[in-house]
Amino acid sequence: MAQLLIVYHSRTGGARQMAEAAADAARDEANTILKTADQTGPKDLLASDGYIFCAPENLAAISGLMKEFFDRCYYPVLGRIEGRPYAQMVCAGSDGENAARQMARIATGWRLKEVQPPLIICTHAQTPEAILAEKIIPQEQLENCRDIGAALAAGLSLGVF
Repeated sequence: MAQLLIVYHSRTGGARQMAEAAADAARDEANTILKTADQTGPKDLLASDGYIFCAPENLAAISGLMKEFFDRCYYPVLGRIEGRPYAQMVCAGSDGENAARQMARIATGWRLKEVQPPLIICTHAQTPEAILAEKIIPQEQLENCRDIGAALAAGLSLGVF
C-alpha cells in the first residue's frame, strides 16, 4: 500500500485541523502518516510515496517550525525523492500566498511533482487577539482539505502519480 506523509505545524489549531481532515480522508486509500514538523525527519520523507505539507503563514512566511523541518531535511533527501507527488495547504490570516510560494520553491528544489494548486484557507485574523486565538476552521473549508487528502491518496494507490 502506498504511503502518504502529512507534515504540519500549528500554533493556534487551524493548520492542525486542516492536516487532520486531509489525513482522515486519505486513510481509506493509503497508509497515511500524520506528523508534526518537529517530529518529522529525513527517514519519514524517504519512506513515503507522496506528501502534503500544511503550515500557518506567520509574518508573510511559513511558520518557523515548518521552515526548520525543511532546513533540517532538505539536504539529507536532496536527489532521493525526485518526482514524488505533493500538495500543500496554508492557514493564513489574510493572504497566504508568500507561504505557499515559499513551500513551492522548496518542493521545486527537491524536484517534487505538484499535483494540486496550494489550498489557502484564510481566517481573516487581523488583530493581535484574533491572530493569537485558537482557530476553528469551518466544516465546508475542511471539506477542501479532505478532498486533497482523498485525491492524493487515491492517486498514489492507483499509481497515477
